[in-house]
Amino acid sequence: MDILCFMFISFKFLLFVEFSYAADTINSLQSLNDTSGATLISNDGTFELGFFSPGNNQNRYLGIWYKNIPVKTVVWVANRLNPINDSSGLLMINSSGNPVLMSQNTSVVWSANFTKQVSSSGVILQLLDTGNLILRDEQDGNSETNYLWQSFDYPSDTMLPGMKLGWDLRTGFERRLTSWKSPDDPSPGDFTWELEPQQNPELIMWKGSTKFFRSGPWNGLRFSGAPELRPNPVFVFSFVSNEDELYYTYNVTDNSVISRIVMNQTEYQRDRFTWSPSSQSWTVYAVVPRDRCDNYGLCGSYGVCILSESPICQCMKGFTPKSPGNVDWSQGCVRNKPLNLSTIDGFIKFPGLKLPDANHSRVNGSMNLKECGLKCSQNSSCMAYANSNVEGAGSGCTMWFGDLIDIREMTASGQDLYIRMSASELGSSDGKKKMTLVIVFTTIGVVAGVLVIILGYVIHKRRQKKTTGKPLELIDPVLGESCHLSEVIRCIHVSLLCVQQYPEDRPNMSSAVLMLGSDGELTEPKQPGFLMDRKLHETGTSSGKPESSSTNEITISLLEAR
Repeated sequence: MDILCFMFISFKFLLFVEFSYAADTINSLQSLNDTSGATLISNDGTFELGFFSPGNNQNRYLGIWYKNIPVKTVVWVANRLNPINDSSGLLMINSSGNPVLMSQNTSVVWSANFTKQVSSSGVILQLLDTGNLILRDEQDGNSETNYLWQSFDYPSDTMLPGMKLGWDLRTGFERRLTSWKSPDDPSPGDFTWELEPQQNPELIMWKGSTKFFRSGPWNGLRFSGAPELRPNPVFVFSFVSNEDELYYTYNVTDNSVISRIVMNQTEYQRDRFTWSPSSQSWTVYAVVPRDRCDNYGLCGSYGVCILSESPICQCMKGFTPKSPGNVDWSQGCVRNKPLNLSTIDGFIKFPGLKLPDANHSRVNGSMNLKECGLKCSQNSSCMAYANSNVEGAGSGCTMWFGDLIDIREMTASGQDLYIRMSASELGSSDGKKKMTLVIVFTTIGVVAGVLVIILGYVIHKRRQKKTTGKPLELIDPVLGESCHLSEVIRCIHVSLLCVQQYPEDRPNMSSAVLMLGSDGELTEPKQPGFLMDRKLHETGTSSGKPESSSTNEITISLLEAR
């Protein structure tokens, strides 16, 4: 009787162990070994976890692949850096609750290495229908926030729907893709894809330490240089940026569609595949880089890549090739006219572009485009600006500092970029207005004193009407809308310096023009001499010592026609 009871219990135990291996989980009392060929299968049968050997490689790896696709397609590898050279591999949960991969029952070749303290008794390792291998407390349910560890945080060369590419800003933890070295070797290659955590984030591909491709900065709808990220029947994407997280993710529009993104070390490209049930094969849906213009910095600084041109590298308007004979476009382009590096400079609008490398850019989401342009013009280091968000009528402000690089023409989904140019290079009315300002102040000659005194008198009268601190009230209302406040204030400041009481305090004309054309600090003006004279008469005082007197050294020449 005891023997029969023992045999019955043993038979039930064997049934339980076999069922557990066919299921999607193992617990601390179970293990997965290579010798038995046992695997974990996700609940819906899409994914399978077990041991495999890639291509002609005889080493053994623990990985995840599609269960029902005839050509084994591996999407994740645990021990990329430490292959097992025989079939002794064993996956188990140790006494600390940590999943570990053992070799020869003694050495640990891989472990999850999570930091939380847990008891192994209630912990399970589970393969989800998404292809995500997770460790969780058996009592916590399936809430993602309760995962103790997940393979989606440690991707290999493949991005599956629901994965995050980017950063947990609270901990500084990054998720990136890294290619296999070759189809036979899943160890990390030198081709990587990551989200750059700068003020103006963009997706970057690296070939070793060399920047290979970038998506362009996020513009509220998509990454500006990634036209494949548009509404389509296969997938939807999203970009999340807040105080806690910064990441890109995508999901399929139909759960029956199988889609994946792979970093291809052999071709140095990122492939998006979809599975074709009819042909029983993977179909390439999109490839990046798409063409030569996607190669990072191909045309150098201030060069723009245009596929329809020959050569495809062209200099932007107002620039010429730096390389003699245009033979080395990597050297980029140089300006035809040097910048004044002041508000005298203007901006030319270049439409339909992939925005420049955003590494040296700043974003202000509260500014409109006009305010953005004014702010950029006041900073001599600001070389370009654009809307940071193109949704609707556009909003926000992005400003670039330093040379502009990696620009390409994108007629279908490009953006407007405003590039700083010398006033003499501008053909717009704004440029003419700035040039007129300089010409006026360099040609007024003898009558300059008369003009500035009249302006000073107007200022004095307006002050009596309590308009102090409102410099735009000195401007004709018709011109007010087209004036920059900073330029108005600077003109008034220089005018006041020109009507100082003593000649040695007044700048000569060349100095005045230099003051108007720069952003440097100006000497604080004293009270104009002619106002001091008026003060004596306006007080009605006939006795006592005058506060001061001024002899205005101005000569007026009357011109007569011959």
